[in-house]
Amino acid sequence: MDDAVFVNYKIDDRSYVSYIKREIHNLVTGIGFSPKKVGEVDIVISELTSNLIKFADEGELLYRLGNDDGGDFLEVFCLDNGKGIKDLSKMLLDGMSSSDTLGQGLGAIKRLSHSSSIYTLPGWGTVMHSRIYIDDTVERRQTTVETGVVQVCCPGETVCGDGFSTKKIGNGMQFLMGDGLGHGINAHEAALAAIKAFKSCREVSPTAVIRHIHENVKKTRGLVATVAYLDYTAKKWHMCGVGNISTVLFTGLYGKTHTPYNGIVGMNIPRTLTDTVLDLEKYQTLIMHSDGLRSRWNLANLPGILKHDPNVIAAALYKDNARFNDDMSVLAAKINI
Repeated sequence: MDDAVFVNYKIDDRSYVSYIKREIHNLVTGIGFSPKKVGEVDIVISELTSNLIKFADEGELLYRLGNDDGGDFLEVFCLDNGKGIKDLSKMLLDGMSSSDTLGQGLGAIKRLSHSSSIYTLPGWGTVMHSRIYIDDTVERRQTTVETGVVQVCCPGETVCGDGFSTKKIGNGMQFLMGDGLGHGINAHEAALAAIKAFKSCREVSPTAVIRHIHENVKKTRGLVATVAYLDYTAKKWHMCGVGNISTVLFTGLYGKTHTPYNGIVGMNIPRTLTDTVLDLEKYQTLIMHSDGLRSRWNLANLPGILKHDPNVIAAALYKDNARFNDDMSVLAAKINI
């Protein structure tokens, strides 16, 4: 899981909808979705966009093609700052409508998606997430770590200068979030070099991993980066970062913020680096994001958000805090221990 760059469209007029639907239709057709599955994708996109126009006037649609252990998939987020959905459980029933339509909307999205989730608050708006696999037989299984990522290029760019990766190693799992200096192709090359070094490194300590990345990205313009390691056996977190990647570990609504070192990976890092060590507790959530998002956010303002899918957590933080003047990436990892 290293590439989750989404195409994003601001939707403030119904005229955009037909273009977006056609583009997504052609994308899933091109990777081999069956005619039946393409038709189901068409319904999901139509319902997401029409609900946005009807109930929120404007919002943002994010989509990407991806691949994981379940095969190829389409992933979509629909975000708005509208009035929210009243009586969500009722509106998830097929045939239910609040606008004199067929009422297939939210129920159809849930039924036709392999996984879907909705988070909504009165006056705050709504985040809707849908993932549809090319293979109908894919089953969603709960794992020890569930990860969700939203990653969007700086406006005007076609590649993302942020990068992330995860890997199993030792007695647990490592997470990397990096941000190449600036944006565009040179930042993208720095992020790719960091991901390559991260994946090849067999060190467990985040401090050692940061040093390894530093030595392997010196030919790039450099980046800021943080590595976190979750040790299942010792029940500890180890973290080390250089530069302004925001990293917060939540236990309930109580968050512990990791303070990174000053410097630039690939150019100048402190001679002395040590891991920050924190206790692993039940049902923690790790949040990591680049400075494309504002860092002054508070999950207490989003009641119940930590009960949701990590994709929705990441999307909610993006919705409220995206700066739109740089590459934007946020990772949420829920620990089911």
